[in-house]
Amino acid sequence: MMKWWRSLVLFCLCAFLAVSCGQSTPTASPDGRIVLGTTATISTIDPADASSSFASMLLYNLSDRLYTYKLGTNDLEPQLATALPKVSADGLTYTIPLRQGVVFHDGTPFNAEAMAFSLNRLRENKGSAPVRLSEVEAVTASGEYELTIKLEKPFTAFPTLLTFTGACAVSPKAYKIEADAFQPKEFVGTGPYKLTKFGTDRIRMEAFDQYWGGKPANPGVDIQLLSGGANLYNSFRTGSIDLAIQGLAIEQIRNLRDDAENRGWQMIEQPGGSISVLVPNLRSAPLDKLEVRQALAAAVDRPLLQSRVFAGQIDPLYSLLPNHMKGQKPVFQAAYGDGKFEQAKARLQAAGFSTQNPAVIELWYRSNITNDQLAALTLKALIKKNLGDILKIELNSVESTTAYNRLEQGVYPTFILDWSGDYFDPDTYLYPFLECSKGNAETLCESGQSAAWGSFYFSDQANQLLAASRQEQDPAKRQKLLEQLQQIVATEVPFIPMWQGKDYLFVQKGITGASLEVTQKVPFWKLKKAS
Repeated sequence: MMKWWRSLVLFCLCAFLAVSCGQSTPTASPDGRIVLGTTATISTIDPADASSSFASMLLYNLSDRLYTYKLGTNDLEPQLATALPKVSADGLTYTIPLRQGVVFHDGTPFNAEAMAFSLNRLRENKGSAPVRLSEVEAVTASGEYELTIKLEKPFTAFPTLLTFTGACAVSPKAYKIEADAFQPKEFVGTGPYKLTKFGTDRIRMEAFDQYWGGKPANPGVDIQLLSGGANLYNSFRTGSIDLAIQGLAIEQIRNLRDDAENRGWQMIEQPGGSISVLVPNLRSAPLDKLEVRQALAAAVDRPLLQSRVFAGQIDPLYSLLPNHMKGQKPVFQAAYGDGKFEQAKARLQAAGFSTQNPAVIELWYRSNITNDQLAALTLKALIKKNLGDILKIELNSVESTTAYNRLEQGVYPTFILDWSGDYFDPDTYLYPFLECSKGNAETLCESGQSAAWGSFYFSDQANQLLAASRQEQDPAKRQKLLEQLQQIVATEVPFIPMWQGKDYLFVQKGITGASLEVTQKVPFWKLKKAS
């Protein structure tokens, strides 16, 4: 009996060691520091080159921009600026007064020259940051604490664009303006935290004691970069991390949500900034026929995807604008509804298709995104069940990086695309899809944003409305232009909006001040651990 007991103890000890050696378990800090876990991968934190959402989250907490959003709202407010810009009558010149008494993490004083340097670096270093201020003609210091920005053409949303984290202030002593001159593992800005470590598995941030905006509620934040959702899930359940964000699977989110009340932790759920859109290639038969695109739009059943695939963790989307954005109109819901198969069949028949002559559509999705695969499989099965052989869906998959590099080559007849806006304004959800700088009705889009996504949609009217909406200063008039653009998408179906993601933040008991902002950012400086 004793021999059997010893063997069991030895076996359990070996199993424990085997699991423990797989990946080091993060440990929540007892000294008031906050430990946040994520599965996000971060290749660079250079603001002129960083493009990932989590890198943007870090820059949000390490840096300041000219403008930001008041916490808990989508109201624009000055940050390094002291007031909203003074705009010239022609809408081209922005004069911005700047805050005094600000210093960078390396002790360099902040002034207009430093802000001009930072914005010009973003413009000229040719990185992969989503926003490169292409609308800007010149950025100059017109006084020690006054910045002047000259635009090439009027752009109403320009102050909103300046909230983008890549447009933050960086120390002129720590960076240089030169193409491809990036510092992926360093950051020197003016924000409430300074970066002290950028490792492969941990990032360390310390509260900046000279921050102009006041002392953070915690002494610092450690970011634990975990290898997968299971590690993130288990680390949070065991209390090894204080917060968990980005990387949990649907079932893991559901389990944490269900246990929240009993375990005393907090779940924060917010509409996300990411939208998923079906992109039909208008140069590819049979999607070159409007009726086929309309039939596909009518066949999509968003509520079914919401419940069956995503367990309620997405919202149906009926416009290119997110549901929580002011001015969004559910135009696809009005025009096509969900799962309207008789309507879909009628449109296919009008285009000349039948069970003897079916429309065949290749649907591509990202092979490394499980939810995209499940959505594609569900959509195919739904169409097969309700439309029979008049519409056949053939599924294919491709890895994300390869897909995004090849979309503009037109190799995918349809593709499930994920997009997150760079700043909180309708322009960043309409312009990147609909703009075409070169094209015509015959060749479609040869160069421009819609060609980059593999749609190749061209519309003179859409281009004119985009230009007008970017210049219109009157909010009510701009709103009407945005509504017209949304309606054009529903009528001509160059894209089919599918769903909008949700963001989830899980917070341990005893942590206060946690929030998810409208920009999907977590303000670390509000977080506090109970003593």
